[in-house]
Amino acid sequence: MKIRKSIAILLLSLLTAATAVAENLKNEFNPVETGVTSLSIAPDARGAAMGDLGAATDPDAYSQFWNPSKYAFAYSKAAVSLSYTPWLRKLVNDIFLADLSGYYKIGGNDNQAISASLRYFSLGEVTTRQGGDEIGQTLNPYEMSFDIGYSRKLSEKFSMGIVFRYIYSALGFSESYAGDQNTGASAFSADISGYYTTYPVIGRNECQWSWGWNISNIGSKVSFDGGENPAFLPANLKIGTTFTFPLADYHNLAIGIDLNKLLVPTKPRRSDFADGLEGEEQYAEKLQDWKNMSPITGIFKSFTDAPGGAKEELREINFSLGAEYNYNQQFFLRGGYYYENEYKGNRSYFSLGAGFSLNVVRLDASYMIATAQTSPLDQTLRFSLTFDMDGLRDLMGKRR
Repeated sequence: MKIRKSIAILLLSLLTAATAVAENLKNEFNPVETGVTSLSIAPDARGAAMGDLGAATDPDAYSQFWNPSKYAFAYSKAAVSLSYTPWLRKLVNDIFLADLSGYYKIGGNDNQAISASLRYFSLGEVTTRQGGDEIGQTLNPYEMSFDIGYSRKLSEKFSMGIVFRYIYSALGFSESYAGDQNTGASAFSADISGYYTTYPVIGRNECQWSWGWNISNIGSKVSFDGGENPAFLPANLKIGTTFTFPLADYHNLAIGIDLNKLLVPTKPRRSDFADGLEGEEQYAEKLQDWKNMSPITGIFKSFTDAPGGAKEELREINFSLGAEYNYNQQFFLRGGYYYENEYKGNRSYFSLGAGFSLNVVRLDASYMIATAQTSPLDQTLRFSLTFDMDGLRDLMGKRR
């Protein structure tokens, strides 16, 4: 009898603790809200396999997303990449992200590059209902963006880059059945970035140590209802470093870390204000201030406006830790970890991947393992295909 009583007390204690944890999570869960969230999805398998890492890794065709200033240090004259990512595949089977990126080195001193990318994020087919079982509209919502960039070396070790982007989001729709009343929203943004790389000698080995930063999606708001409920673009500050060292002849290992913070003000919550009429008025005032806030003001406010103070501001910093092993720049193994605080979205996961490169083409793949079994991001696959223009030119020359 005493054993049963002890077990009952233990179970009751565990249930009480679990309830308290769930209630605390509900009270403190306060992710930063943005529009056009697909702009934050990593497009390529290489960066995704390293835990969404890329601020200071070696340049490749996908540097437009991670840090466009790296293009000035690209080894090849030009490259083009195509990637495909089935998204939220555990929930639905028709959401995906497709990306086409590339760059071209210009000038005779190998210190400038122009770049561009086109992203298309499809949310599949959505059927609305007017009420009950009555079928309304059948929609194919999507988001897309097109950008062009320019990067230049300012010294032998440092470069900077800038990108201009046009964004279109076709997620809004009218409650009317008339298909021509569907609405979309446009926005413009810009990125500015920097990249520094040096080659220290440690022992008898020449290593590479790189630093990078990218402030992305600085731009206008996006709204589907004539400005009544505008949303901030996912402006983001990314800072990272990568250290590469040789293990043996033809064997190299790169280890890196990136820190990310959304430069978007936190939306006020009703629960952060007192009950009653006075609290309601304060909440309405703060909410209106948030809606009227300009994107530039929001960038500066994003460092100081969290309801929980400095503690909550630190929660908004996500980090990526990743590594890449390569053999003779032909075979690659990668792994990484991405962390986001549980109160800010809880998108935490491990990742792994591999790549194989020939003179002309490189194929990369990655796989995501979410730390939460219920995460819709679990088991996400990415595939990337890159064509190297120098390799293609050499191949054509040999055939001639």
